[in-house]
Amino acid sequence: MTIRSQAKVGTGKPARYAKQLSSHLGRRCAVSEEPDCIRITLPAGSGVGSCLLVNESDVLALRAEAENAEVLDRVQDVIGRHLERFGQRDELKVNWMND
Repeated sequence: MTIRSQAKVGTGKPARYAKQLSSHLGRRCAVSEEPDCIRITLPAGSGVGSCLLVNESDVLALRAEAENAEVLDRVQDVIGRHLERFGQRDELKVNWMND
């Protein structure tokens, strides 16, 4: 069973933040470019989890999914924490909502 959550982060630079995040996390995670988005897959531990980064107009949409709640929490934490740190000047905030 796959569980999902999403967040929409308002920014005038969604592509820049998606690239920065995928480049940084690409050292430890699998990163793949898909049509109109980037997928970051976190290393398997207690399950597989990933996040799609989708550039929208003035929004970076984050779509996380995982095999269980523990892994989903980890995906949300890693993606959200890094994105907020990179976007500190622009005061980016990531608020996840479960699907």
